Amino acid sequence: MKSGFIGIVGRPNVGKSTLMNSMLGEKIAITSSKPQTTLNRITGIYTDLSYEDGSGLQMVFLDTPGIHKPHNKLGEAINETAVNTLSGVDVVLLMTDGTKGFGRGDENVLELLRKVDAPKLLAINKMDLMGPEEYLALYNRYTESGLFDDIYGVSALKGDNVEMLKDRLAGYMKEGPMYYPDDIATDHPERFIVSEIIREKLMNYLDDEVPHGVFVEIESFTEGEKITEISAVIYCEKKSHKSIIIGKGGSKLKGVGKAARREIEDLLGCKVYLSLWVKVRENWRDSERTIRSWGYKDE
Repeated sequence: MKSGFIGIVGRPNVGKSTLMNSMLGEKIAITSSKPQTTLNRITGIYTDLSYEDGSGLQMVFLDTPGIHKPHNKLGEAINETAVNTLSGVDVVLLMTDGTKGFGRGDENVLELLRKVDAPKLLAINKMDLMGPEEYLALYNRYTESGLFDDIYGVSALKGDNVEMLKDRLAGYMKEGPMYYPDDIATDHPERFIVSEIIREKLMNYLDDEVPHGVFVEIESFTEGEKITEISAVIYCEKKSHKSIIIGKGGSKLKGVGKAARREIEDLLGCKVYLSLWVKVRENWRDSERTIRSWGYKDE
C-alpha cells in the first residue's frame, strides 16, 4: 500500500475545507463564506483499495486553520496549529484564492513554507472566476518563488481539476501502512462533528461580528433505539451577542437548531432531538486556559 499525510494550508477563507470535502467525496469539514471558519486541524481520510491493481492507497488530509495576523490568544493558537502541522506531513498543499491576487499575507505564508522540507504543490482556487491574464500573472508570481513542484488551477466548489490534483498528490505517497480503517473518512468522534455542524449553522445565520466569538460544547449525547438526544451549549463573549444568537422570540436559535438537526440526522442516520442553550463567557478568546481546555491549542 502507498500512504502518507498531506497538509492543506493557506490564508483564511480560500476554500481549503471545500477542497478537502471535494477530494473525499463527502462533507467532513464545515464551510462558510466567513473567514476563519476552521479553528481546529481537521482530518480527512481518502482510501482506495483498488489503486494500482489492488496495492491500495490511503491519503490522510490535514485541513488547517487559515494563517493570519492574530488579534487574540485564540488567533495565536490556531496559527500555531497550522504551522505545527507542516512539520509532520509528506506533502504540503498550499491553497490560495486566485480572485484576491497576491499580497503581504501571501508572502508571509511563502516565508513559512521556505522552512519546510517536503514537496509542495499549489492550488489556485476559483480559477473559473479569473480571466486568463489574471491567472497567468498569479501563476508566474508563485512560480518565481521556486517553492512549488507543481501548480494547479482549480475550482474547489465546482470540482474543476480536483481529480487531477488528487492524482498528482497520490503520486507522492510512499510505501507504508494503512493508518486508518478503509471505511472511515475522519478520525474525529461524532460529538466533535456534531459541534462543528452547529457552529457552521451559527456562522451562516449570524452577523459578521458574532461568529468568531462562538464556541459549541456538547454537554450530553445519548443514543437510544429510535432517537438520539443531544444537548449543546453555545458560548459567546458578550450579553449583546447572546441576544443576537437567540433572536426575537428565539427565532434565530430555532433556525440554527432546525438546520443543524437535519444535517446531524443525515450524519447519524437516525432521528435527533437537539437542545441548544446559550451562555456568556466573556473574552474567552484571550483566555489561555479556556482555549487550551477547549482543544484549540496544541499541547
